[in-house]
Amino acid sequence: MAIMITDECINCGACEPECPNTAIYEGGIEWTWAGGTNLKEVTLPDGTVVDASEKQDPVSDEFYYIVTEKCTECTGFHEEPQCAAVCPVDCCVDDPDHRETEEELLAKKIFMHGE
Repeated sequence: MAIMITDECINCGACEPECPNTAIYEGGIEWTWAGGTNLKEVTLPDGTVVDASEKQDPVSDEFYYIVTEKCTECTGFHEEPQCAAVCPVDCCVDDPDHRETEEELLAKKIFMHGE
């Protein structure tokens, strides 16, 4: 599963630099597929192909957020999600709406980083 940041977030920013996939962004900041990855273009589920450096709309305007499609729970990098490990208010939690197996998370990591 992916990790999500709850609305208890105090916007301290401790989680952002810990993410090996650059999946965490400050509220209101646009995100890209390319940030922190080797991706040049991405085919979306609807078949649309987008330039990986094209800016995407923020998931939240109020607090830090995690892009689910980029979150691997640090699989292939660390033993546990680093955002949750450093969060001082424990607001980086499992996202019940996005469950993935370890194999799926590893495949996502390989897709983004080519490793």
